[in-house]
Amino acid sequence: MDSVWDVIQAPVVTEKALELKDRPEDEGPQVLVFRVNPKANKHQIKQAVEKIFNVKVEKVRVTRQRGKRVYRWGRLVGERKEWKKAYVTLKPGERITEYAEVI
Repeated sequence: MDSVWDVIQAPVVTEKALELKDRPEDEGPQVLVFRVNPKANKHQIKQAVEKIFNVKVEKVRVTRQRGKRVYRWGRLVGERKEWKKAYVTLKPGERITEYAEVI
C-alpha cells in the first residue's frame, strides 16, 4: 500500500458503529469501525489509524463482508462486491471526537 488512504477507505457509519465510537469511557475503550482495503493486514490498518488520528491502537479485529446477490422482480441481476471491515480498539485514555474533524 502506498499511503494510509489506500488502507483506510471510509468510516462505517451505522447505528452499531456509532454506539461503539461514542461509548463513555467507564463502559470500555473507544472502538472505531472502518471499511478497509481487502488486501490490507492488521499491522497496516493499525499504522494507518495511528498516523491519521494521532492515537495509540490496542488491537485490530477484521471481518470480510460477503457480497450479496441482488434480485429485481424475482430475477438475479448481479452481486455486490465483497469488502473488508476493521474494528479498531483504542488504548484506554485515547479518544477521538469526530471523523470529520480529523479528515
